[in-house]
Amino acid sequence: MTSLKLTSPHRLGLYLCLMVFILTATSCRKHKNDADAYGVCEATEITVSSEANGKMLEFKIHEGETYGAGEVVGCIDTFQTYLQIKQLESSIKAALARRPNATTQVRVLDDKLSTLYKEKQRVSNLIEANAASTKQLDDIQAEINITKSQIAATKSTLSTQDQSLLEEVEALRFQLQQLQHALESCHIKTPIAGTIINKYIEESELAYQGKPLFKIADLNNMFIKVYITEDQLSSIKLNQKAIVRLDKPDGKFIKLDGKVTWISPKAEFTPKMIQTKDERANLVYAVKVSFKNDGSAKIGMPGDVLFK
Repeated sequence: MTSLKLTSPHRLGLYLCLMVFILTATSCRKHKNDADAYGVCEATEITVSSEANGKMLEFKIHEGETYGAGEVVGCIDTFQTYLQIKQLESSIKAALARRPNATTQVRVLDDKLSTLYKEKQRVSNLIEANAASTKQLDDIQAEINITKSQIAATKSTLSTQDQSLLEEVEALRFQLQQLQHALESCHIKTPIAGTIINKYIEESELAYQGKPLFKIADLNNMFIKVYITEDQLSSIKLNQKAIVRLDKPDGKFIKLDGKVTWISPKAEFTPKMIQTKDERANLVYAVKVSFKNDGSAKIGMPGDVLFK
């Protein structure tokens, strides 16, 4: 049997072929894993502050727990507000009780006017029978005119008084609405469905207007804010699909389906903490890629994006 021996030129050729294969495979793998943009995962975070002053009577929330939108999670002392509401309600009733009874007061003058008209008719009949003088008729007519003027003046006065009282009641009702809103504000509610990130106050502590109570974030619907260069901008559009990749400890990726939901209308300088595909670019555009979180993404976690 003839043995095959590789000469030095053959060994060199084989070595070169092997190196080309390794470099080609490495290059392909690097190109395959190369991302279009890099960023940090974020979520919609809302800091809820107190709208009322008073002692925190109840505050049943815990960091890390999830709550629905509009869920009551605490209550500030409402006793003083409740008393003010009752006081205003009594003031409104008292003001309405002072409204003048226009019907009763005008009815008296109407009855008097009706009597005068009857008297005028009677005197007119007597004058026709030459049993009365015209002066009596003139006196009755003058009394009728005075009574009519009294009726008009009484109606005007009563209308003015009634309007003034109604305006007073209206002002009291506005104050009542303010207090009712303040009473409602004493009940602490979650503005969105989400997870409690931070809790800043405990039960029995004093709350005051503007004091932060807790921070809530929607961790189910998150987004990653990345920066792209001008040459990438023309190929990216709103609602475009993308893949968000998060690093795993084993060196692989967690892949989540995403969608472009916002593109900045103006350029800005590259933030120092962000690296883009072209790290030397002076100006970049911010882009938000929203994605449904399966629990893998956390706020502040770095990731990258592949645009489809």
